[in-house]
Amino acid sequence: MKRRVKELEMTLQNCEMRIEFLEAKVADYLQTLAVQANILSVKYELESDRGQELVSLLRKIKALSVRAKPYM
Repeated sequence: MKRRVKELEMTLQNCEMRIEFLEAKVADYLQTLAVQANILSVKYELESDRGQELVSLLRKIKALSVRAKPYM
């Protein structure tokens, strides 16, 4: 029984480490998207309605990036 508990604890620890790794990767990816969003928003901000839609989406990406910072 003790052996099984240890196995389960190790499995849980491995899963927690994988989750932390994935959270960090997502946060890093969102940070990259935020940088790209800044570049694109400057480029398209003053253009057509389509450009305004793009700017809106890019702002949402930036907001997600800010929310992801604690995981970095």
